[in-house]
Amino acid sequence: MKTNLKKATLLLTGIMVGGKLFAQTPDTSAAAKDYVKPFSGGGQLRTWSVGVNGGVLTPFTVFGSNSRQDFTHPTEQVGYGAYIKKQILPSFGLQADFLRGKVKGTSSATNALGESTYSQYETNINWSASLSANITLANINWRHEKPFIQPYLTIGAGEMNYTPKITPVGGQETKYKTTGNGSINEVFIPIGLGFKFDIAPGVNLDLGYQVNFVNSDNFDGYKYGSTNDRFSYAHIGLEFALGSRKKPQMATHNPVSSMRTEYLWENQETRTALQREIDAEKAKNDELRNDLNTTNANLAKLTTDSDGDGVVDVNDKCPNTPAGTKVDGSGCPLAKPVIYVTEEDKKVVKDAIKNLEFDLGKATIRAHSYPSLDRVAQLLVDKNFSLKLAGHTDNTGSSDLNMRLSKDRAEAIKAYLVDKGANASRIEATGYGQTQPIATNKTAAGRQANRRVEFTLF
Repeated sequence: MKTNLKKATLLLTGIMVGGKLFAQTPDTSAAAKDYVKPFSGGGQLRTWSVGVNGGVLTPFTVFGSNSRQDFTHPTEQVGYGAYIKKQILPSFGLQADFLRGKVKGTSSATNALGESTYSQYETNINWSASLSANITLANINWRHEKPFIQPYLTIGAGEMNYTPKITPVGGQETKYKTTGNGSINEVFIPIGLGFKFDIAPGVNLDLGYQVNFVNSDNFDGYKYGSTNDRFSYAHIGLEFALGSRKKPQMATHNPVSSMRTEYLWENQETRTALQREIDAEKAKNDELRNDLNTTNANLAKLTTDSDGDGVVDVNDKCPNTPAGTKVDGSGCPLAKPVIYVTEEDKKVVKDAIKNLEFDLGKATIRAHSYPSLDRVAQLLVDKNFSLKLAGHTDNTGSSDLNMRLSKDRAEAIKAYLVDKGANASRIEATGYGQTQPIATNKTAAGRQANRRVEFTLF
C-alpha cells in the first residue's frame, strides 16, 4: 500500500510541476485580455481541449459505508486517464474519457457465521471509455473580468474492460472469470465533480472526484448483497485548450467582460472627439499666453536693470558687472587706478610673519600675534589686496596629521583676517604639510624654520 501511495504522489507531483512550467510563460498579447466580440459565434473561441490526469482509485465512495460493501477494507491504487472535450456552450460540453488502473480491497463481507470468504480482490481496469456531459459553473462573473476557478459537474455513460482476481481466505489468487483471458466488458455510469484553476492562458489545473457505478456485481469478483459494485477516482491533472493562442477558451471565457469592453470601445469615439476639442482650446490658450509673455518681456527690457549698475539692460553694453562696480553711461566699468604693493606694505606682512605663533601642535593663534595681524587685515581692507596663506610643518608626526595641521593653521589666519573686515574671496588658504621644507629637519633650528605660514601679498 505504501508503494502505491508513493507512486501516486510522484505522479501527482509530475503533473503539478508541468503546470508550473506552463504558468511561468504567460501570454502577454492583446488576446490575453479575453475579449471576444459579443454574438460573434463560437469561431472566436477555443472549444476543443484535451486533458491528462492521475490519481487514486479505491472501492470506497461517498455513497454508503464501507461495512455494507462486498469488501469492507478498501485500499488505494494508482490510476491515470485522459480525455478530449468539445465545449458546445459556455457552460456545457461533451467529454470523452479514458481510464486505466487497479482497484483493490481486502476482507470480504462475512456470512451468516461471521466468516470472511475472501481475503482480498484486485481488479485491473484494462480500459474504460465513456462520454459525459460536462457542466461548467460560475464562468459568467459580474465581479471579475475573468473567473479564476471553474467548478464543474459531469455525468455520462460508457463501457469498461476489467479483469477481477480474487483470493480466498488461505488460498491462492485466481481470476474470477475462468474462460478466455478472464476479462469482462460491462457498462458503467461515471458521475463526477471538481474544480479547474486557470494557471495560464489555455492551461487549467484540474482537481476532480468521480464515482463510477458498474452495471454489475462482479467488478470485485464477489457477488454479495443486492447492489452493484462501484469505485471512485480522485485525481489531479492538466487541461490544454487546442487552437490558436490568440483565442480565449470558451469554458473559461467571461462574456460579461467582453460586453463591458464593447461598451467602452463604442464610447471611445465620443471621448476622442471631446478630447480633440479640449486640446484645441488648450492650444489657443497657450498661444495667447505666449503672446502675452512676449509682450511682457519686451516691456521688461525697457525698465529692467539686471546687474543693478544703474543702466537699463537695453542700453547696457557690459551686462552682469559685479555689484558695486562704478560704470559709465553705457554700463561698462570705469578704469580702476593701479595699486602697487609698497615696501611699507611688505613690512607689515613681514612683521605679521615674524610675530605669528600658534599653540603647540594646534591651530590656535596666540594673543601676542593679534596686533600685527590686525595691521595686515586693515591693509587688505584699505587697498583691496589679495593674499595667499601657505601653511608648512616639520616632519615630526605623520604626514597626514601634518597636512591637516598646516591647512588648519592657514585657515585660522584667514578666519581671523575675515573677522577683521578683509574680503574672504581675496584670501586663499592652503596647507602643504611637511612637503616643502626650507631647512633640514634633523636639527631643532631647522624644524623651527620649517614650522611656518607664508604670506604672499598681491
